[in-house]
Amino acid sequence: MTESFDLITMGRLGVDLYPLQTGVPLARVETFGKFLGGSAANVAVAAARLGRTTAIVSRTGDDPFGAYLHQALEEFGVDDRWVTPVPHHPTPVTFCEIFPPDDFPLYFYRQPKAPDLEIHTDELDFFALRAAKIFWITGTGLSEEPSRSATLAALKSRDRAGTTVFDLDWRPMFWKDPEEARPYYTEALRHATVAVGNLDECEIATGVREPRACAEALLEAGAELAVVKQGPKGVLAVHRDGTAAEVPPVPVEVVNGLGAGDAFGGSLCHGLLAGWELERTMRYANAAGALVASRLACSSAMPTAAEVEDLVTSRG
Repeated sequence: MTESFDLITMGRLGVDLYPLQTGVPLARVETFGKFLGGSAANVAVAAARLGRTTAIVSRTGDDPFGAYLHQALEEFGVDDRWVTPVPHHPTPVTFCEIFPPDDFPLYFYRQPKAPDLEIHTDELDFFALRAAKIFWITGTGLSEEPSRSATLAALKSRDRAGTTVFDLDWRPMFWKDPEEARPYYTEALRHATVAVGNLDECEIATGVREPRACAEALLEAGAELAVVKQGPKGVLAVHRDGTAAEVPPVPVEVVNGLGAGDAFGGSLCHGLLAGWELERTMRYANAAGALVASRLACSSAMPTAAEVEDLVTSRG
């Protein structure tokens, strides 16, 4: 029988090298910390920290950084059976600069091609994808072949069973021609039950930018739940049944804003799996994101359920 996971994510996986000094330009940084990274990986880690069974579909280089990522996934409790090596492409590395509270430039090293874009349709375990309670894909997976076809095939195989989340995840530097993105986003939204994105990402997917209009456009495109992240204005969530929740962010002293969105995503999955009301889920996810923003790293900073609940309780 196929093992059923609470969550399977598909997409970006790599190594994050974060400065151990804040407020220092990358050219002057002397020491770095090495962490598991990539949005799909971070979401799986975030949900695992909350007690969920998770796995990731991705690829690495056949190199020491690839071996490190397998080790890190195992330590975080994320199943890595669908993470396979690509012989001729190095494991991606991402650097960042840290200028709190709101400037965190990223530098992606994904050339000549990132292994996570070499996911092939005929290598997917469609039985496992259909059996997962939640399946999570990202916009980056649509940016190049063969990952694009594999991502769309995985979405179609779900046939809207369970919960299928499309993280809009707009990274213009990953697209050879950004004008090509919207048709693929439109196709993915036809098969997703939940769409999650910030205003820039929603605009790429729908052509509109006002938060409520974004939510309505995502629902019109096929999603049953639209989650629109508005930065300092909080998050708006609108369900097709008319239920809506708009909650403010949780104020914290920001150390590194990177990874907060992935913590939000893992906690969103946790709330959906628990069957919580929409507002409770959004408040919980906001709190998880705030906790990661108050810490240096991404994956290793993902909070436990007790930490999130303590913050939610303390902020009323």
